[in-house]
Amino acid sequence: MAHQVQDLTPDEVSKGVAEGRYLLVDVREPNEVEAEAYPYGVVVPLSTFDPKAIPDPAGKQVVFACRSGKRSVTASLAAQAAGLPYDKHLAGGMLDWKAAGLPSKVGG
Repeated sequence: MAHQVQDLTPDEVSKGVAEGRYLLVDVREPNEVEAEAYPYGVVVPLSTFDPKAIPDPAGKQVVFACRSGKRSVTASLAAQAAGLPYDKHLAGGMLDWKAAGLPSKVGG
């Protein structure tokens, strides 16, 4: 079965996180996160990506995020290859998140 990644909009992700349905996993590098981070994101950098490093989502759906939406797809596919059902990502990443007027924080 081919793995697929579902695109979610910034508004969908923001709403899902606020409602406790999504666990946002930021796969950007520490220096990027230090400059600007997603609120409530868990950082698991793609450069050292290990699906086992993702915290137990405790019933939430995992949504990957990065700067533009490319690395988050890579992370989702890697997690699926490891047998995890993590098939969602934030399309457009931090760029679209900011364009949608959603909050970010400085300093990870």
